[in-house]
Amino acid sequence: KVRGMWTCIMEVLTSMKKEKELVDSVLDALQGCVAHCILDGKKVVFRVPQLLACRVEGGIDKLCKGNVYEGENLNFLTVIQLLNEALRTLRDERCQSEINQQIWGIEGRATKHKKIRSDLKENSLKIEQEHHVSVSESLSRKEKDWEVKWKNFLGWSPLKLNLQDTVSSVQFI
Repeated sequence: KVRGMWTCIMEVLTSMKKEKELVDSVLDALQGCVAHCILDGKKVVFRVPQLLACRVEGGIDKLCKGNVYEGENLNFLTVIQLLNEALRTLRDERCQSEINQQIWGIEGRATKHKKIRSDLKENSLKIEQEHHVSVSESLSRKEKDWEVKWKNFLGWSPLKLNLQDTVSSVQFI
């Protein structure tokens, strides 16, 4: 059993030989520049813009707790919190400008639609007036045509018939 397990381990190690060589070469390259890879923040000069400082200090939630520097070392947690707040500020400003652009676009479309609506109302009124006039003219013309036809056929027009007797005086048989 032990020999079987040992051969299995050796197979895994030989299959990972290329990966091990790659990692070793990276580690060898880093051995010469280890001092450059240390992030202690001693040589970093960090400046917080006044607007961001006011926003962080005046904020109700007080997200950033602590100083940017503790002793001579940079406090990375505070720096990350400041950067997050700066990103939130940029996002808010960007969203506000996008909202303003959308509002201007909507206002422009609303003005355009109001003008179109008023034009349509004017056209509707014109058509209604023209149609009303043409219908009343058409009716009077048709009425005159019928009068002429009745006069030609009967000699008198029943459309202008005046009842001499009132309806209450008519006797039914």
